[in-house]
Amino acid sequence: MDVATESRNDLKIKSLIKNINSVIIDKEEEVHLCLVAVLCEGHVLLEGAPGMGKTSLVRSVVHSLGLENSRIQFTNDMLPADIIGASLFDASTAEFRFHRGPIFSNFVLADEINRATPKTQSACLQAMEEGRVDIDGKSYDLPKPFFVFATQNPSESIGTFPLPESQLDRFFMKIQIGLPSRNGERELLLKGDPAQKIGDLPVLYDADSLLALMKEIDRQHVSESILDYVLDIIEKSRSMSTGLSPRASQDLLRAAKASSFLEGRDFVSPEDVQRVAVAVMNHRLGEEVGSSFGDSNELAKEILNSISVA
Repeated sequence: MDVATESRNDLKIKSLIKNINSVIIDKEEEVHLCLVAVLCEGHVLLEGAPGMGKTSLVRSVVHSLGLENSRIQFTNDMLPADIIGASLFDASTAEFRFHRGPIFSNFVLADEINRATPKTQSACLQAMEEGRVDIDGKSYDLPKPFFVFATQNPSESIGTFPLPESQLDRFFMKIQIGLPSRNGERELLLKGDPAQKIGDLPVLYDADSLLALMKEIDRQHVSESILDYVLDIIEKSRSMSTGLSPRASQDLLRAAKASSFLEGRDFVSPEDVQRVAVAVMNHRLGEEVGSSFGDSNELAKEILNSISVA
């Protein structure tokens, strides 16, 4: 990539970040993590109590990126066919035809995913892992890029089901959405509901330009010391909990690359690893089921703090 193209990318990324932060108040770090996941084509679990702006954050990201999107409102009476689709009999042709469900979109907002039963939640597994759906002996590819951004309510909320470990590991990150600061809430009160302004944001990308940008992540330089730092974190996690999988170690390194790219650098620093590590690790540490918000976060922070940076 030549210098001029690199400069244009930097300016466009800065515009994208400014775009989203103009309506999502006091959530700069959460916006950064969401964009890290997007550049890595990773699925995201957004966790927080109702009214914290989870859906508005997702909507502002997908609108700015100009992606085809769908929304699935999960409920406890949903069936897998409500997500992936079903084969229905067509009387005019006397054949069964597959009718695609809302999972067939570039960007899927799975709202309140833990209100659905485990059977329905698992309908997303193959799509999230392989980017395709198999039904009635046939395979159907999902559009590229493909993301699932899911919101969930606290586990103590009425009518929720814990996500199975196999599905949790398929989420690239879990991002906690908490209360804004006092100044942030003041600004929110002055500016009004951000959801009403998302449609006015300029669209800065489309699917093809985003796919091209995502390829740039692999160009980020990673030193031997950074690799050792990531491996130290992974090994420490396995001594303090059920531990992180090889998938998690790959996700951690790729997230650090994307974070450095968003900052306009071509190399990964220890700070990049630290900035994304908690979100990549927290839902994979064996503390999810029956825990309150923060337990897995604290464990992830404890693991990070126990590793010295060379």
